[in-house]
Amino acid sequence: MKYNNLLLLFTLAFSANGFAQSGEPYIHDPSTIVECDGKYYTFGTGEGGLISEDGYHWYSGAVRPGRGAAPDAMKIGDRYLVIYGATGGGLMGGHNGRILTMWNKTLDPNSPDFKYTEPIEVANSDGLEDCDAIDPSLLLDPKTGRLWVTYGTYWGNIRQIEIDPKTGKRVEGNVEKDIAIDCEATDMIYRDGWYYLLGTHGTCCDGVNSTYNIVVGRSKSVNGPFIDNVGRDMIAGGGKMVIAGGDRVVGPGHFGREIIDEGVEVMSCHYEADFDQGGRSVLAIRPLLWQNGWPKAGNRFHGGTFEIESERRGYALELATDFVRIPQERHFWGTPDTSAVKPIASQQLKDVINTWPKGEIAVRCNDYMFRPNQRWTITAEPNKGGYLGQPYYKIIIEGTNRALAATASKELTTVAEYTGDDAQLWRIEQLIDGTYRIMPKMIPGEKAINTKICLYSAGDSTPTLATYDFNSDNSKWNLRQQ
Repeated sequence: MKYNNLLLLFTLAFSANGFAQSGEPYIHDPSTIVECDGKYYTFGTGEGGLISEDGYHWYSGAVRPGRGAAPDAMKIGDRYLVIYGATGGGLMGGHNGRILTMWNKTLDPNSPDFKYTEPIEVANSDGLEDCDAIDPSLLLDPKTGRLWVTYGTYWGNIRQIEIDPKTGKRVEGNVEKDIAIDCEATDMIYRDGWYYLLGTHGTCCDGVNSTYNIVVGRSKSVNGPFIDNVGRDMIAGGGKMVIAGGDRVVGPGHFGREIIDEGVEVMSCHYEADFDQGGRSVLAIRPLLWQNGWPKAGNRFHGGTFEIESERRGYALELATDFVRIPQERHFWGTPDTSAVKPIASQQLKDVINTWPKGEIAVRCNDYMFRPNQRWTITAEPNKGGYLGQPYYKIIIEGTNRALAATASKELTTVAEYTGDDAQLWRIEQLIDGTYRIMPKMIPGEKAINTKICLYSAGDSTPTLATYDFNSDNSKWNLRQQ
């Protein structure tokens, strides 16, 4: 977190457009999102943080003593470790700082077990050396069980130290190592034999003029060197772009990763400014994709009208209605044709809707032919709850109120009128390969919210509901904007 103007500190407010989470996500420098007893928590600069019941609607209420800046959090065993920087980063003109850790049995401030331990210093900077002790993050190495911390800002090098995952103290004899420059708010993650170092590049805390973006390098060793996609070492300023500004939001920074399911991942960060909301800073959650071994932010899903295309065969989801031919003047090959070119109008809903049954209509998959029974309008229903990063959606045939719905027998149907029933609400998540998982919120007759059953291609033309399997194209769909 680099402060380039002290008058621009901490504009924390809610952005209500499609890029921010719903509720009151007032935060800056958010930690990695952590789940505790069915709720989600993230901590930010200052003394507080956010809590969410469902991962989409966020409100203040998380508690972290010590104030300071840019914390991180992690569950280790049955306890939660929180790490944060006290001063540093150019705050009030100084570059001296300390990195501190503390433990808690729970993150729920209303629990009788809620009590932080006394903070332990694990690193510091004296204001003269080429490093600021601020912006720490945690990696528990899944291969070795060792716990690593990276910290630092633009004012010097990014450093790496090792701490004890049982005590939160610095490992005795551990010597810090410089691993990157020209970034801050770093985070390390592990995937498929690679260690990734993600750093926030650019300037922060300047509203719509902030240039924050997130870059990455990787290494086969947890200690680096971290090399980007064109061979540049991050200690020399390298880094491949993961996410930058766009769609009238700027300044993504402070990366965090959350694995929801196999092939389903999201990244958290903040946007320094949303143009449509007065340049306010908000929590953001985006799909996390992996392309050729590199992480990349996916697109925030906004809804619209789509062809819903099966990855299995490439057929489109459609109402199982009779095929209605489009009238046309035929033109044949082999003879001169000097008649004027007359475009053919697309088939309209009014041309076919009276041929459709009035009650429930089944669905199938078929060649995409630009027909009304293949055009699905997907719209967010933010008052119906959500999941990590997004609200539930309704899926209806364009121009109608006919809605896609799950049945008690785990099949698909469409009902004549959308009512907002949980079986008519859908969870839509972009997978790490760019395709989508589409899941009903509830299966009729079952008590728990569905997290396993998805829209599934049982055959080339036979959609159904079945258990999600990332390794099968039967579980994957493409959404083609129309």
